[in-house]
Amino acid sequence: MDERELRAQVVATGIELLRDALVARTWGNISARVDEKRFLITPSGLDYVRTKEDDLALYDMTTGEWEGRRKPSSEKGIHAAAYEIFPEVGFVIHTHQVFASAIGVAGFENLDIKEEERKQLGGVAKASYGLPGTKKLKNAVRRVLEAGNHTVLMQNHGALIAAESKEKAYANALLLEQICKRSVKLAQEGSTERNSADYSMDDLMSRVRKAFPNAEFVSTDAIRARSLRDCPLVAQLDDMAQMIGRRVDVADKNYDAVEKALKKRNSVFVKGCGAIVCGMDKDDTDALKILLDKAAVTDLNTLALGSSARLGLFDCMLMRFVYTKKYSKMKDS
Repeated sequence: MDERELRAQVVATGIELLRDALVARTWGNISARVDEKRFLITPSGLDYVRTKEDDLALYDMTTGEWEGRRKPSSEKGIHAAAYEIFPEVGFVIHTHQVFASAIGVAGFENLDIKEEERKQLGGVAKASYGLPGTKKLKNAVRRVLEAGNHTVLMQNHGALIAAESKEKAYANALLLEQICKRSVKLAQEGSTERNSADYSMDDLMSRVRKAFPNAEFVSTDAIRARSLRDCPLVAQLDDMAQMIGRRVDVADKNYDAVEKALKKRNSVFVKGCGAIVCGMDKDDTDALKILLDKAAVTDLNTLALGSSARLGLFDCMLMRFVYTKKYSKMKDS
């Protein structure tokens, strides 16, 4: 396959990842091998919907140099590791899919996976934590790849899927999500069914939107269940730390409590009902819905397993700072 066709495949894959909620906003990255030394990769921080074929960077693994009008993803190192270790690999996808991310935080040791599924994934293992884009993360992923695994769950981060072709890589991303979904354990606390207590949400949202025009109410099963707890949800995933911050508080269902919370952060749980999220624009708000649901699934899974893998305060502050000062401004550039 020539370079032009590979560029088209990478761009199309970004749209598909958004469609299937395997990534949100600009999270994750995609690459395709061009030859023994070079691969194409998506650029840093550019919205997949706006990514064009000539936005991709052509990266040289031997020199570390790249060609193109945009810088390659900061995660180019983990893609390079996959191509260097596996000569047969032609396509790599780094996702932030909901259930694989949750299992990457807790529960991997009891993964409900069949042997034929493990073979299809080319082996699956978990890499230890490293901040996004760092040498520590690259080395952790490399160790897992060197052990012969083509599918990697990155602690507190997401997944990496390496395969011979785009079709195989994408199929494996979907398979991984199926496996992890049936492996997740969701702690329950009280009833999560809607009842008469929800009668005033429309009135509350009508008032909230006057002050926060981009605000939306979201009430997935996981978010409703997590809203029943009195304590804040503390970040266990990098993308929550980046886009939301270290914690999401739980507010009573009244305007004053919700307004106070939204002035501090872009997301808040509404006790027993769900959550309200408010991005800088509609795309941001839609991404927050996905991220908060994933954070809720992850938190309920760790609670059910009696585990905890909260990110450190400094790491959260650093990721949030980098995101707000850099990546949030690159989406449409």
